[in-house]
Amino acid sequence: MPRASGRGVEIEYETFGEAGAPTVMLINGLGSQMTRWPAPFCEMLVAKGLRAVRMDNRDTGKSTWFQPGDAYSLSDMAEDVAMVLDAAGAAKAHIVGVSMGGMIAQTVAIEHPDRVLSLTSIMSNTGNPDLPPAPAAGVLTSVPPDPKADWEGFVAHGMKNARIIGSPGFPWTDEELRERTESEYRRAYNPTGSQRQMGAIRAYGDRRPMLAHLKVPTLVLHGADDPLVPVAGGRDTAANIPGAELRIIEGMGHDMTPRLYPIFLDAILHSVARAS
Repeated sequence: MPRASGRGVEIEYETFGEAGAPTVMLINGLGSQMTRWPAPFCEMLVAKGLRAVRMDNRDTGKSTWFQPGDAYSLSDMAEDVAMVLDAAGAAKAHIVGVSMGGMIAQTVAIEHPDRVLSLTSIMSNTGNPDLPPAPAAGVLTSVPPDPKADWEGFVAHGMKNARIIGSPGFPWTDEELRERTESEYRRAYNPTGSQRQMGAIRAYGDRRPMLAHLKVPTLVLHGADDPLVPVAGGRDTAANIPGAELRIIEGMGHDMTPRLYPIFLDAILHSVARAS
């Protein structure tokens, strides 16, 4: 699989579709690998005449892992996105991000506006310190059993946390959650990366003053039942980006189950259409 290299980091990425088609850059969330944008969803974008690019953020998956004491910010992670676009031969792209990926996508729009055709920010927020706390924040700090000592306990922990933050109206099956938990461990397991990524979010702080100057077609998608990034974060994002559209989905939590693919797809296609 190709890698984009520079600035002391290597970023693993994958493309779907024809090189000449409009590019949709998919950015995933805290501690999650590019496979959280599943290949079947990427192929749905391709079927609509688009080219999909997904990537492992730094400190995740098969991209460069950092060490205890290392630090970086959302600006660095946005630079990684621009580097991947360069490597993939995309001068501009429709930028899409979920959760922390939405924060990175916003930062790309702020710091690299010439690369952005449209912005789709999903289940994310602005960094506003006055937003309400997350009821399910404990899933970010709960420590799983050692998978080498207690494999079943490790899998059960992952499935439980996924259900805590999941979408009550678009639920996973047990089989889907087990397969995802197991396949992600087999692909790459870096349990300390999330801590540094949370540090990157804190280091950047409140993005509202910069978001107020964006001039890009923007759609904000958020679940009404999100327990990890409460829906107030989506409303705040839309309120602080000029001309942004807001879609709140009843029954959607903080995940992307196969049952949500059509909703995510429609949101991205709407952003693409607005930019066109």
